[in-house]
Amino acid sequence: MPKKLYYLTTEIIPFANVTSLAEFSTKVPLALQGKGHDIRTVIPKYGYVSERKYILREVIRLREIPFEFNGQNQVASAKSAFIPKTRVQVYFLEDDHWFQPLSNLVYKSKNGRILADNGERYAYFSKAVLSTLPHLFWSPDIFICNGWQSALVPGMFKKHFEGINEFYKNIKTVMVVHDLNEYADISRKDLELAEVPIDKSLKGNTLNVFDVGAFQADSIIVFDKPSDAISKKLLKQPGIAANKKKVSVIKWSDDEEPDYQIIADEMDQVFKKLSD
Repeated sequence: MPKKLYYLTTEIIPFANVTSLAEFSTKVPLALQGKGHDIRTVIPKYGYVSERKYILREVIRLREIPFEFNGQNQVASAKSAFIPKTRVQVYFLEDDHWFQPLSNLVYKSKNGRILADNGERYAYFSKAVLSTLPHLFWSPDIFICNGWQSALVPGMFKKHFEGINEFYKNIKTVMVVHDLNEYADISRKDLELAEVPIDKSLKGNTLNVFDVGAFQADSIIVFDKPSDAISKKLLKQPGIAANKKKVSVIKWSDDEEPDYQIIADEMDQVFKKLSD
């Protein structure tokens, strides 16, 4: 049965292409759309993305998206386009402070250092994306939360949004883990400021966002690549281990070019189980 899927990512070719997430987030949504799903994608509107070149269109109802973040009232906006040569819709979430100044390195500065405010930036992105639904006049069946950048969405949704009105009922969250690296480690302070629920079992001043999100996510998909089989390491982490029944491991083929149709098929099986 076709589902409404809201696909959260921070990279899509050609708008942002920093890691392997970009190709994945370009080809998998198209494959899922081909299976009959109503899929919409959303990414930040980075300052270097040309609105004219990619024909970004203003959407009146998305001009002002109000929400609260870090105890302050915020207003974001969004424009709309399509992944080139497809009918996969992309919403570009705009913010002059968090996204506009970024270079095409996105997560790092030009000297190679990881941006110190990544945790706060993508917590903001997560809260803003969750706030878009009433302005889209659309309610998904599933949030597909890709990477560490969207791993806070399950907790934010459960705490701040679930059931508050007709747009936030009966939505499932799927946390998708592509890589296990230092980006996923975020300070407890940033998580607390963003009002993300943290399970009492998680200790320390720096926490892995996949551990944090595992307690609220309805399902967790982990990708094992030939060059980096991360599932064994991930299942040893406290939050993932405590929620291992939610975990589905999808193994990529050994081919140089992943078969994204097969990957989409396997993801679709996970989505079907959520509605059983």
